[in-house]
Amino acid sequence: MTERIRDFLRDRRVNGLEDGPVLVVDLEVVRENYAKFARALPDTRVFYAVKANPEPKLLALLARLGSCFDTASVTEIQLALSAGATADRISFGNTIKKERDIVRALELGVRLFAVDCEVEVDKIARAKAATGAEDVRVFCRILCDGAGAEWPLSRKFGCEPDLAVDVLDHAHRAGLHSYGVSFHVGSQQPNTEAWDGALGSASRIFRELADRGIQLSMVNLGGGFPTKYLKDVPAVEAYGDSIFRALSRHFGNRLPETIIEPGRGMVGNAGVIESEVVLVSHKSKAEDDVRWVFLDIGKFGGLAETMDEAIRYDIRTEHDEDRRVPCVLAGPTCDSADVMYEKTPYWLPVSLEIGDLVQIEGTGAYTATYSSVAFNGLPPLRTHVI
Repeated sequence: MTERIRDFLRDRRVNGLEDGPVLVVDLEVVRENYAKFARALPDTRVFYAVKANPEPKLLALLARLGSCFDTASVTEIQLALSAGATADRISFGNTIKKERDIVRALELGVRLFAVDCEVEVDKIARAKAATGAEDVRVFCRILCDGAGAEWPLSRKFGCEPDLAVDVLDHAHRAGLHSYGVSFHVGSQQPNTEAWDGALGSASRIFRELADRGIQLSMVNLGGGFPTKYLKDVPAVEAYGDSIFRALSRHFGNRLPETIIEPGRGMVGNAGVIESEVVLVSHKSKAEDDVRWVFLDIGKFGGLAETMDEAIRYDIRTEHDEDRRVPCVLAGPTCDSADVMYEKTPYWLPVSLEIGDLVQIEGTGAYTATYSSVAFNGLPPLRTHVI
């Protein structure tokens, strides 16, 4: 937690400005993170993943710093444009798009689109014809196992590398610019070598298409860059060094254009959620039984990534010097799924009581955007950007 966040939370308590959990994001941390990515991969363009945290002030800062933007919807495209980005700095990175949304994106000036099947290519080709857009570029996402990632990505996105060759060939024949290949090694990826295998697949796709007379230009390295939760993670520089070595190994002296799509790695450590203890209870008479600690935020309030206990946040309290005991940590809603940590209980101070405040660190990404609108009548997670 930064001093700026600590001061903001202290003033909020003193002034009693609002009730309920709150997310506070420090833009100075985001600025530092962007600079680290730019230094670690100096020849790579940064496309911030808007879905991680679309707060307008945050997007405006990144736009001023020179960031590009990876978007998943027309709404996110409009947010990036409103923040000051030009359309040539925006990618429509979702492989599942309505045709009318592709048309709208083209009308807004976007020319870079992700695909992973021929049917999606056909949508873009029809939208291109309907709008008269020129130089519409597509890149094909390939499957990547994401081994070792704390938040692995499923088979929902991407296709096998051999199919990607046909998809990009189809795009070329449909009058689109077959631009490159993308992949994602899994979110919160601690293995700095995880990009090597996917880059090997990408280089083979480049060669096979070159044999067909189609010259690809770009590799989208995706996201996966982690933020610190309970465990330490490698520095961004370590990822940059490893990725550059893998690029050189697989592409030799003919390095492709590259882009990255950091989301969590850009904003995760910039945010802290402050929450209140609503209830502390036991489920049996056994003295050694774990306690249940209920907060006023849970899976439906923004902590969806605790599903399967994949992401374990660092939690701070005013009693951290006291003895700790195992606790089941749960949210406030009337839904039995609203339990964050039970399979592996969370150790919290035995003196923690109803009304105490806790700070959940590393929550700048994928919290406010996962927060439900009004489940159980609870308002969405409030966000303050400082």
